Amino acid sequence: MSPSAGVTRNTLRQQIADALRDEVLAGRLPPGREFTVKQIAEQYGVSATPVREALFDLSAQGLLASDQHRGFQVREFTVADYRAMAEARALVVEGLFRNPAEVAVRPEGLASIRRRAAEAVRAAKGGDLDVLIGYDLRFWRELGQFVLNPYIADFLTRLRVQAWVFAVHRLRRDGMDEDVLWFGHEELVEAIARGDHEQVHAEMRSYYGHALAWADRLEARETKGSAEGTAEEGAEGRTDGPPGPGPAMPPQSPESPGHCA
Repeated sequence: MSPSAGVTRNTLRQQIADALRDEVLAGRLPPGREFTVKQIAEQYGVSATPVREALFDLSAQGLLASDQHRGFQVREFTVADYRAMAEARALVVEGLFRNPAEVAVRPEGLASIRRRAAEAVRAAKGGDLDVLIGYDLRFWRELGQFVLNPYIADFLTRLRVQAWVFAVHRLRRDGMDEDVLWFGHEELVEAIARGDHEQVHAEMRSYYGHALAWADRLEARETKGSAEGTAEEGAEGRTDGPPGPGPAMPPQSPESPGHCA
């Protein structure tokens, strides 16, 4: 393979990974959606190799689950997963700002982060989920550039992406409000700019508190729904006479490939 061919394939691999990640974050590839390398390659009109590499990249980031026989599927994060993500982010960020040697705040980077923060808050208050996700991810990614340990910065970015994968279809279903969304981006930036570690901790506790409260409400709803479903199944199973034959199995429709715009 020539050097230019290698660059082209790697670039295509990244483009496919970015496109699929955007589809997942937009909720157009919902949790549990299954697809194969062949389906994605045909959708994009490319060879299987860069597609396979892109899908394995997304699997390594925790966004896809892979099965040797069934291909790939968008990972389904549970409420417990989301709660753990929020707690991990809060603990890591608080820990970083307890040790100033781990963080190098560059004044030239603050202007851009302030813009990201303002746009994220504006989108959140305006109910524009797509714009919110984009600016929120850029906000945390640029904030992560202040962290001197690149492994921690990468970890925080991945956690935030995974949290949005969990949240996006639930927010589209239930709507967005101040009880769910966190609007503390600007306050967090200013606390970091001042070197006010106590305020940084307070903002992260606010972030974690919002996430935890939402997780509690989701968990309560799922528990209630599960209990109601069990009760309905029990009621349907009770009859006055001898049991008869069960209902006919519905026809099975073939699974459609994942949509990739």
